[in-house]
Amino acid sequence: MSQKSPSEPSSHAATTSMLRSVGLRPTQQRLALASLLFKGNGRHVTAESLYEEASANGIKVSLATVYNTLNQFKDAGLLRELVIDSGKSYFDTNPEPHHHAYDELTGEISDLELDVDEQQLCGAMELPPGKDVSGVDIVVRLRDHGQ
Repeated sequence: MSQKSPSEPSSHAATTSMLRSVGLRPTQQRLALASLLFKGNGRHVTAESLYEEASANGIKVSLATVYNTLNQFKDAGLLRELVIDSGKSYFDTNPEPHHHAYDELTGEISDLELDVDEQQLCGAMELPPGKDVSGVDIVVRLRDHGQ
């Protein structure tokens, strides 16, 4: 039987197993939030948008718990945090390295396919002594013509 990726748990048992596999106790609130988060591929959510989605689905959880859970999932490697603007973080259900497009008008984030070799991109940079590149996060900001 093949193992599902973090973005595809299809049942309560799969979600429970996913949380346990990264060392998180499958509490009722974590299970409920995970079932919302990982119900599709490549979701980008804020704590506020996930809180609203949870409320609309009858899940009783505080905004503080949503923030804590998102950060726990991020620390466990299930999510990737994207800081687009100061004070506003998005959480991506695809934790693998990839790039994003950000629509400044709508706030929508989407995955962006770039054929960019990180070594070539960083090869022209003069890094401080003793430092290496640990990763590259590209966010392309989009706006309507004339704005």
